[in-house]
Amino acid sequence: MLEEYVYRGTEKLRCGYTTGSCAAAASKAAALMLLTQNYVSQIELPTPKGITLMLEITDISLNDNSVSCAVVKDSGDDPDITNGISVYATVRKIPCDIVITGGKGIGKVTKDGLDQPVGEYAINSVPRKMITAAVTEICEECDYNGGLEITISVPDGEEIAKKTYNSRIGIIGGISIIGTSGIVEPMSSKALVDTIRTEANVLKNEGVKNLLLTLGNYSDSFVQNNMPFSLEKSVKCSNFIGDAVDIGIELGFERILIVGHIGKMIKLGTGIMNTHSAFADGRMDVLLTCAVLAGANGEYLRKIPDCATVDAALDILNEHSFMKKTLDILSQRIEYYLNAKVKNSLEIGAVVFSYKHDFTLKTSNADKIIKAVAEEENG
Repeated sequence: MLEEYVYRGTEKLRCGYTTGSCAAAASKAAALMLLTQNYVSQIELPTPKGITLMLEITDISLNDNSVSCAVVKDSGDDPDITNGISVYATVRKIPCDIVITGGKGIGKVTKDGLDQPVGEYAINSVPRKMITAAVTEICEECDYNGGLEITISVPDGEEIAKKTYNSRIGIIGGISIIGTSGIVEPMSSKALVDTIRTEANVLKNEGVKNLLLTLGNYSDSFVQNNMPFSLEKSVKCSNFIGDAVDIGIELGFERILIVGHIGKMIKLGTGIMNTHSAFADGRMDVLLTCAVLAGANGEYLRKIPDCATVDAALDILNEHSFMKKTLDILSQRIEYYLNAKVKNSLEIGAVVFSYKHDFTLKTSNADKIIKAVAEEENG
């Protein structure tokens, strides 16, 4: 069991490890057993987070030509539907290269805009790098110069996927092998909102009048590179935009500025204030509505509901010269719903960006609030 913890508010929560870590550890153990013909009960795996895992290896099947084994997923205190599943890796020798593929229970990508191309198994980029690094290390240790084929599978994956949004976003037939850090940090909704409240309250007690809300790492990077102020006085609200706005009103801030990527912020254009996919979606619905209001009426509009990401849908609108008009309408709708949320109790604005399409949307009073935030920070 991983003994790493994080605090969400006052709650101490145990971390776990991702399906990507499970796949990489099982692959490493299977490669070692294949090349040495000796059983392995545990395997050490470094993660991108900098935490080294020691994971148990189960259900081993060893022969001269291939080895299969599994690692059981431990999500810690995170309410993850994949907790307790067995992630298998089967490794066999091939003439050259490291080839990673999917087996039973691993979904396939059917829509553009996801981490892997259409037709590929949904084993994301970071897990693929972890698997490759892990088995390459074993090949070097064992002085093996040939190639290896690694097949990742989750026997219960297809059934588990039915309880997720995978099919809606374009992953069919199983689950994804995911994770960017290798470690699962638990997400408690109450604890996260408590953290937002605590951080905002600290700022208010310091005399801060303008509440800057960011959604995550993309937002933070955008602020650092494009805004005339720093992140020092910001609060990261994740998906809990509505809760954060309510807290800002409650604590008496004069202005709120929300900065976020269009993939999340587009939901504000239909009044959705909790942007977690498990709470509500509506991304393509609002984009389609905005496009029609902007005058778009071609057959190409029928493709938008099938897009996996907002950027993919914008590709279609951009191709037909309706992206800018659509985004103008979206900006107006975001402003309407934010103002409806605060009921004129304070000034609120939003900055919405896309790296792929290289645009920045601002509600009508966003520049005024940006100036106020910058002046407050700079004294």
